[in-house]
Amino acid sequence: MENLLAAVRDQIPALREGSTAENTLSAGTEAAETDTAKQDSNPGPGAERGQTESKEQGTEEDQKDGTQKDETQKDGMEITEPEQTETGITEPAAGESASTAEPEAPQSVPEETIETGGAPREILYPEADTIQETISPDLLADQQALLNRFFVVDPNTSVLPGEIDGSTLLGKDLTLPENAEGPQILIYHTHSQETFADSRPGERADTVIGLGDDLQELLEKQYGYEVLHITEAFDMKEGCLERSRAYNYAEPVIAAALEEHPSIQVVIDLHRDGVNGSKRLVTEINGKPTAQIMFFNGLSRTKESGELTSLPNPYQAENLAFSFQMEYEAEQYYPGFSRCIYLKGYRYNLHLRPRSVLLEVGAQTNTVEEVKNAMGPFSDILHKVLSGKSPASGG
Repeated sequence: MENLLAAVRDQIPALREGSTAENTLSAGTEAAETDTAKQDSNPGPGAERGQTESKEQGTEEDQKDGTQKDETQKDGMEITEPEQTETGITEPAAGESASTAEPEAPQSVPEETIETGGAPREILYPEADTIQETISPDLLADQQALLNRFFVVDPNTSVLPGEIDGSTLLGKDLTLPENAEGPQILIYHTHSQETFADSRPGERADTVIGLGDDLQELLEKQYGYEVLHITEAFDMKEGCLERSRAYNYAEPVIAAALEEHPSIQVVIDLHRDGVNGSKRLVTEINGKPTAQIMFFNGLSRTKESGELTSLPNPYQAENLAFSFQMEYEAEQYYPGFSRCIYLKGYRYNLHLRPRSVLLEVGAQTNTVEEVKNAMGPFSDILHKVLSGKSPASGG
């Protein structure tokens, strides 16, 4: 059995193209850059859609989904803002949080059980235990090099000196306490209506909500976490798609769930990105076509307005560390799986817990199979961070 598992692990691809994206650090507020209006009606997580910022600036949703980004090169891949490709569904924007635009046979895994805390579990995904690409300590110590390698900074925000520091980001303890009672992880979808290239109309399994079901099952059955999955449609009002205030509608519901379940320490807002229709965000992991992922963080800061004091996030540093530690694990164990960490202004409801993340899985051009295949490696890197047992993390 060990030989079979070793054979599976050996199939993990190793190389990723070098990063070509150049991001520039900015210590202060620079002249505001005007984004061109998007054609897409489907707002992506790139701009906070739905949290009131001020009367002058409107809502975060307005800021994010009402602007279109230029394509940005990152690790050899183009990241673009979403365009509308489905009737009545707005595709997510790729750089902004990538949510305004919106496509083989599964590898068999040996069946056996592993004892964890006395409870057997079925192996649903072959966890990676071999580092494929080592990240140099010199890179972690160079803020600009680190920024260029792992991040994309939206043109309308800025990164402050010292904000992206490798040792600080990796040094934050984000492990979860063992034997916690109650759910530890919350999954929800600000944009519940996002679908994929071959999604069947009316089939929950083929939507981003169905993707959340798959992630919940993996986290519960393979890793033993208790997961709460909220499937409320925050982007639907009176039977119509309405994303202009989806983040506003989601916040009180998620806050109430966290108050009811104080045991929840991890919050995942699961999306799919929106890209130019000719692009497909796909790689190969364990011999299977797998959608690439992207982490998204809001900095509550824009070049036009500076610090958004009306949208405070006391957990911004922890949010960044959470995304970076998962990016760090992905880069070493699954090179090419994660596109980058996208940094934009506003907040995106990431202020509700320190371990909060907005995750983009593939885009509207990926198939349902490809995005479902991404849940295995993502759940693995998430567990590596939450357990602190990854060799890459020194655990």
